[in-house]
Amino acid sequence: MDNKLQTTLALPTFAVAALALLEDAGFESWCVGGFVRDSLMGRPTNDIDIATPALWQQVREVFEAAGYKTFETGIAHGTLTVAKDGELMEVTTFRVDGTYSDRRHPDSVRFVSSIEEDLARRDFTINAIAYHPRRGILDPYGGRSDIASATIRTVGEASQRFTEDPLRILRGVRFASQLGFAIEEATFEAMSRQKELLDTVAVERIRLELDGVLCGEHVLEVLLACIDIIGQVIPELLPMKDFDQLNPHHIYDVLEHTARCVAYVTPVPLNRWAALFHDLGKPRTFFTDDEGVGHFHGHPKHSVEIARSIMNRLKFPTALKHDVLLLVEYHDRELGADPKAIKRMLLKLGGRVDLLYALTDLKRGDASAQAPQSAERVELALKIDEMLTSIVEDHQAFSLKDLAIDGSDVIALGVDAGPQVGVLLERALDGVIEEKCANDRESLLEYLKQAL
Repeated sequence: MDNKLQTTLALPTFAVAALALLEDAGFESWCVGGFVRDSLMGRPTNDIDIATPALWQQVREVFEAAGYKTFETGIAHGTLTVAKDGELMEVTTFRVDGTYSDRRHPDSVRFVSSIEEDLARRDFTINAIAYHPRRGILDPYGGRSDIASATIRTVGEASQRFTEDPLRILRGVRFASQLGFAIEEATFEAMSRQKELLDTVAVERIRLELDGVLCGEHVLEVLLACIDIIGQVIPELLPMKDFDQLNPHHIYDVLEHTARCVAYVTPVPLNRWAALFHDLGKPRTFFTDDEGVGHFHGHPKHSVEIARSIMNRLKFPTALKHDVLLLVEYHDRELGADPKAIKRMLLKLGGRVDLLYALTDLKRGDASAQAPQSAERVELALKIDEMLTSIVEDHQAFSLKDLAIDGSDVIALGVDAGPQVGVLLERALDGVIEEKCANDRESLLEYLKQAL
């Protein structure tokens, strides 16, 4: 299977030059990590990491003498960031790690002279491959075979790797989502068995890994296969598992519907987190009518409450949390392909065109993950997008800043400065949106005079 993989990697010129500088100084050095893995797979990548026996002080001396800039980004663990002409790379001393009492960083590191020893400390075999343009590929743990067979497997004993740093459990899930690889059985069993160790990991690290999981190309399969692991850090997802919706509009249980919705929306954190959270409230609000049909009245409100709790716990950035909650709140609201309705929704979204595009994306993904008869709702979302684009391109008014008048014009009508000015500007905007008034200064002022 190795024959299917590339054996000569196209290292960027700046990486080749960096390796040459270190080797000319007497330090055998290798390119390691994600660049090697992705290059073997033919995936585009520019993330350069170099491993060397040189200590960080020696690395700094070598590169600064050659006109590079250096930054002490991780010297406690032997890492120096090197930069030149806008290109960045990390150079790290060969090392083996001590115990990880904080489940994040090794309590100590021991610098070694062997690349083989350095590779032995890495998480997965696909990340434990080294490359040098003259010496070729060094692969002591069968990483190329695992790449060829699309397998995620730990270096050495899985339980030890995850005990050292439990975040590796979620890293394995992320690689499965991004690469479409299957997790080897013993590795998956250890991930499942040790998932409670994730409770010891900083929530900021967890959220960043989950960003990668959700934005992966294979997120659908991973959400279904790894939900119990992901549920360790977001237990609010678990009630959706195997929850039959008993509704003719839905052919999947709540979890699979959600996973499909996530996979169908644009792969950026805002859209994918909103898709993951949009139906969290369904198990809480479920009831059946006299005919045994399931309903979820008011589930968006409950989804918002649950999502807010999750995002507070995982310390989401304030802006992302705000936007995700708005999308979850409005995902089930009816929105017709009508310019007035679109502008009114824009008003509710604070004039945020980007948020309305994200909302229609979520609606499209939601409908795509339902029964076939929901296909017309997919088409509706596409029509709304087209109308929204026309509204923006035609510079039509949908927020106060778009009006041809401002507060000073209202005051000139004899209105005292204060809250009433804002009230009248809102009335003017409503008049424009409802097409009762043209958006020009004379028409707006005349329209407001009638209200005074």
